[in-house]
Order: sequence, then structure tokens, then C-alpha cells
Amino acid sequence: MVVGIIGLGLIGGSMAIDLRRRGFADEIIGVEAEPVNAAAALKIGLVDRVTDLKECALESDVVIVAVPVGAATRLIPEVLDCFSSVSDAGAGCAKVVMDVCSTKEQLAAAVKSHPLRSRYVASHPMAGTEYSGPWAALSGLFDGQACIICDAEESSPEAVGAVERIYDTLNMRMIYMNSSSHDVHTAYVSHISHITSFALALTVLEKEKDEKHIFDLASGGFSSTVRLAKSSADMWTPILSQNKENILHVMDTYIEKMNAFRQAIEQEDEEAIRNLIAESNRIRRIIR
Repeated sequence: MVVGIIGLGLIGGSMAIDLRRRGFADEIIGVEAEPVNAAAALKIGLVDRVTDLKECALESDVVIVAVPVGAATRLIPEVLDCFSSVSDAGAGCAKVVMDVCSTKEQLAAAVKSHPLRSRYVASHPMAGTEYSGPWAALSGLFDGQACIICDAEESSPEAVGAVERIYDTLNMRMIYMNSSSHDVHTAYVSHISHITSFALALTVLEKEKDEKHIFDLASGGFSSTVRLAKSSADMWTPILSQNKENILHVMDTYIEKMNAFRQAIEQEDEEAIRNLIAESNRIRRIIR
């Protein structure tokens, strides 16, 4: 099995490590626009070689697109175009392209009319850290985490099966839904978390201008809450832009809850504060 990975950062690099170590990939071909990252990925052994997109698509059995979603919207149709040029293209094409992006509706629209749409599988492994680049890649990142496969009915059973084998190798549990539902759910469980972390970091940095000891006093609770603010702007800017409508709805609800806390605190209404906290404690039933 030859696996091509476009984008050799945290997600692409971590997939490369375990797909090789666990026997799925015999060879891994990389595509990386940033020369420093490409050199690093080669040096630390994430990939066997680095090439261009066309050669990667032509020589790989499975191509994993692990770049920011704005670039993926352009690159996935290009990979499918490359598939069309090989001798077994059309109904008999055995190649597969998949993505690992955090939004799906615009990707789905970008490939909807492509003749080889069935060779594309939309997926989103719900795993990661706040770090980026090939140096951030690590084994076991995906173990036990959820992976969403979107619009499976639009992909051929063989293509979906190949992607399922990849996520089985990575020890992920799979959930199936359409692109629209995916984008709504990720707005709630992922995207708003990053926005609130970015906002909290900006708030504390503003205060820190006057109070130099604020970070000396920061505890583990603060660090865990604000760690997502270290996430890459290049990755998160297109996510927030592409999932705008869902994110704005979640932000409105979040602001409403913040205002409820603000009003209760301003009025020194301890009963209201207690009720809000108790209501929020229901999250224990979902997250342990």
C-alpha cells in the first residue's frame, strides 16, 4: 500500500507515523508546500520521499489531504483530476482521496459534480493538539478518539472501506453523518472552544500589560483552558470563515450565557449563580 499525504503537519505527520508502524503503509509519499517542513519530515522519517501533487496522486493508492480547509477545497478536485488521467480511471478507478478537515459543506460542494466524486471520502478525525508542523507529529494521537465520516453514500463502498481500514489501523471509532450535520456539531464541540480560548488569551494579554505577575499566578486550570489559543491561525482562519453561520449561532448562545452570569454576578444574586453552575454541571453526564 502506497499512501500519499498532502500536508506534513501534526495530523498528516501523526497519521504517517502510525500507518507505517502498524503495517498499513509500505511507502509514504509526502507533498509539502513549506520547504522547511518538507525537509524536516524527511529528516525525521515521516515520509520516504517528497514530491509534487501530481506525482503523489498518480503513484499513491490512497491520498490523504491534511492541509487547511481553504487549500483542501482547491486541492481535492485537483487530486481527482489526476486520478482521471491514469489508465484505470473512470468506473474502474481504484484510487482513493480523503481529507481530515474540520469543516465539510464547502468541500462537499467543491467535488459534487466531479466525475470521480465516488473516489473521495470526507472524514474528520477528532484529535489533535495545539501544536503544528512535522515536529508536532506523534504516535498514538488518534487512539480511542472519534472519527466522523461524512456523506458515505456519495462515495463508493470500496473507497469508504479503504478509509475505514485506515481509521481502524489508527484505533479510532467511526461515526457517520452528512456534511451539514457535521458542521453544526463541530461548531459546538470544537470551534467555539477555540474561539473562547482565543478570546480569553486576548483578555489576559490585555490585562498583563499592567499586571506583570499575572502569568506567574496562572494555575493548571488556566493553562488547560487557554492552551487552544496556541493553535495555528493559518489552520483556524478558514475553518471559522467556512463554518460562519453555525459558529455565529453558537457564539450568540455563548454570549447569552455569559450575560446571564454577568447579570447574576453584578446583582450579587448567589442563588442565580448557583443555579447556573448547577445547570452547567449536567455536562458530567456527557464528559467524564
